[in-house]
Amino acid sequence: MEINTKKDFPIFKNNKDESPLIYFDNASTTQKPQCVIDTIVNYYTKYNANIHRGAYGIAEKATFEFENARKKVAKFINANNDEIIFTKGTTESINLVSYTFESMLEDNDEIILSEMEHHSNIIPWQRIKEKKNIQLKYIPVLENGELDMDTLDSLISKKTKLISIIYMSNILGTINPINKIREIAKNKKIPFLIDAAQSIAHDRIDVKKIGCDFLAFSGHKIMGPTGVGVLYINNKFLNKLEPFLRGGHMIKEVDYNFSTWNDPPWKFEAGTANIAQVLGLASSIEYINKIGIENIKKHTNHLRSYLLSKLKNIDNLIIYGHINDNFGPIISFNIKGCHPYDIAKLLDKYNICIRSGHHCGQLLMKKMKTNYTNRVSLYYYNSEQEIDFFIVCLKKVIGILK
Repeated sequence: MEINTKKDFPIFKNNKDESPLIYFDNASTTQKPQCVIDTIVNYYTKYNANIHRGAYGIAEKATFEFENARKKVAKFINANNDEIIFTKGTTESINLVSYTFESMLEDNDEIILSEMEHHSNIIPWQRIKEKKNIQLKYIPVLENGELDMDTLDSLISKKTKLISIIYMSNILGTINPINKIREIAKNKKIPFLIDAAQSIAHDRIDVKKIGCDFLAFSGHKIMGPTGVGVLYINNKFLNKLEPFLRGGHMIKEVDYNFSTWNDPPWKFEAGTANIAQVLGLASSIEYINKIGIENIKKHTNHLRSYLLSKLKNIDNLIIYGHINDNFGPIISFNIKGCHPYDIAKLLDKYNICIRSGHHCGQLLMKKMKTNYTNRVSLYYYNSEQEIDFFIVCLKKVIGILK
């Protein structure tokens, strides 16, 4: 199945030496359709004003569109409107939970992560460990690129206060057994956070069906703008958690020595919001809904299989993970005798964009016994033809480096 949508994206209309742009770094950020760009420009040119403040026309228009965007995001993941907190991205969302959880943790309390976490789901918890005597435990990653779920029960104790896991690995594409983890967490009455930065772009997420307590994702991973993210907080935690940032808009009353907080979700949204970015995110969600997330998933899964079949025919090429279909369209590989940076840099000569490095996953790199990989991450505007051209160029690059 081929989906021809490149016409919707201004960036693909720009050529470099007559070579069309082939963008295979979608796990890092996705390209933006014209409708998202138009939404942002429309706000700045027609009703640029602050929200929740002014009584004049364009301010009321901005407030209405902003809160309407919240409704669209809530519907997209099947949440209640007040459970949607706007942040700068997945990183800030996880930090928000980390900072608010700190006061609830005592010495020797435990947080369970995994060895395949993005740094954004490790460092915020290490910050607490620097200040309190808490323990971080990690679910191991097996050689096949999947979590060793047999160890989870043994990691949990009466001191376990949170399980925080990535849904889809940004390095291996591993789709983790979120439902199984949720059931274990639920039975033990342990709060459960999901990093959905990668999975949000490739599969339908229903927070009520999943039953998680927190879920974080970034707008720029789903064709929205940079600088906007979402944190879903289950209703049962909205009034238990203290606000992360404090200042304007998140208050009800300010006195000389104390203040009271606004109702959720606004008590978690201090200061002037990234208004244009939130509106752009709502536009990207509308665009995804028009295409259909199921169609996106079907197309990217097909491209994943197609690319794997081509890569497996290249000598001395190592593919990490992808031992079954329980992986998304993110493929990391190395070629013996070739540095990933050199491969990525030479592919750029053909206007092909892939990623090289540790991909903010140094723990997983250590487990994989490497320091860095090349990574190809696919999205629905990619095609078989692009993969064919990439394989041809990759073989040329290998020939040059050898």
